[in-house]
Amino acid sequence: MIYGENPYPSPMGMFAAQAAADERADFITKTYLHLAGAIGLFVILEALLLPLPGTAQLVQMMIGTRYGWLVVLGLFMLVSYVAERWAQSAVSPGTQYLGLGLYVFAEAVIFLPLLFIARRVDPGIISSAAVTTLALFGGLTAVVFITRKDFSFLRGILLFGGLAALGLILVAIVFQFALGPIFTYAMIALACGYILYHTSNVMHHYRIGQHVAASLALFASVALLFWYVLQLFLSRRD
Repeated sequence: MIYGENPYPSPMGMFAAQAAADERADFITKTYLHLAGAIGLFVILEALLLPLPGTAQLVQMMIGTRYGWLVVLGLFMLVSYVAERWAQSAVSPGTQYLGLGLYVFAEAVIFLPLLFIARRVDPGIISSAAVTTLALFGGLTAVVFITRKDFSFLRGILLFGGLAALGLILVAIVFQFALGPIFTYAMIALACGYILYHTSNVMHHYRIGQHVAASLALFASVALLFWYVLQLFLSRRD
């Protein structure tokens, strides 16, 4: 998922970088509070979904056949597109929150197979991967806030990298081969690039009032990072 420098085509507030200090601080605070809320909702959903009696059957249906995961990815991309458009609504705060909630739910569903397997292998892997993800996110966020550097130049690189990664994933699913640890490390690097990009957008390119869309973009980056950090931990455990 790549957001442009101006995710909202409609008139909102001024850019956060141009706003008064108190308005900018309020916008950033709201963005990260909504991000924390999205992460909290994700954790709650997983805690509810994983123990359900039918989860094992659902996981088998999602990843048990060659094309099952392709269908899941296709549905996830469609739902993500709708959720992002709703979160970018400039006229309806309710629609913005609905979009954020829908995206978090979609992430919770697509994470089910990976978390289900991780619980079976070693439940401690999940907490270790979560701590590692949050540490990386905190460090990258600090880099942006301390340097105040604009990382919008990464947009083209991330777009190309994301499309290339998606292509490799689709080919790997169709022809049934493992992408290996190098791909996992590359995806962790890509996720870190997304975090730098979206965090700098919060400081420079989002407008006051766009905190819901900004939090969704950050949550998507954190989820991507967590996915591949967890895969890395699992591969080492194996």
